[in-house]
Amino acid sequence: MNKKVYEGVIVVEGATDKLLLESFLDTTIVTTNGSDVPHETINYIKELAKTHSVVVLTDPDSPGKRIRDILNLEIPGLYHAYIPKEKAIKKNKVGVAESDKETILEALMHACPSPSSSKKGNLSIQDLVDLGLIGNDGSSGKRDIIAKKFHIGHGNGKATLKMLNSLGITKEQLEEALDE
Repeated sequence: MNKKVYEGVIVVEGATDKLLLESFLDTTIVTTNGSDVPHETINYIKELAKTHSVVVLTDPDSPGKRIRDILNLEIPGLYHAYIPKEKAIKKNKVGVAESDKETILEALMHACPSPSSSKKGNLSIQDLVDLGLIGNDGSSGKRDIIAKKFHIGHGNGKATLKMLNSLGITKEQLEEALDE
């Protein structure tokens, strides 16, 4: 089977994630070996980020988010690829290794800049309140719709706002997505 060449470095959590990606991608893959990312690994990724685009592809769970947060604090200019949780479950396990090739390629194709590295949009918390994305019983479900539409991870209101602004998403685009 021919492997697809991926320009850039992909950061995953563990060895099973790396093995899966190596089965169909030709690229550099770095593992964090869990949510306590060693300083040696952070320094290695920092060096790679000087000359390569680095995409973080972690499990859609709280340890995966913790890894993203640690790396974002330490390394500027990262990109993030998100796999929807429902597409990352197999045998009661959640993770990248439980996803399929198509889901992973889709996530990588829609990798977006770290919300801490750039702010292109001008959405406000009030915009999210006005659209029902914050502050009512159905807000979490509406944020799920937005997360899937714009290929960002599910988050609370503040995290969603940062991600949307990093992509330059407008209030009108959010209204359209919620109307679909």
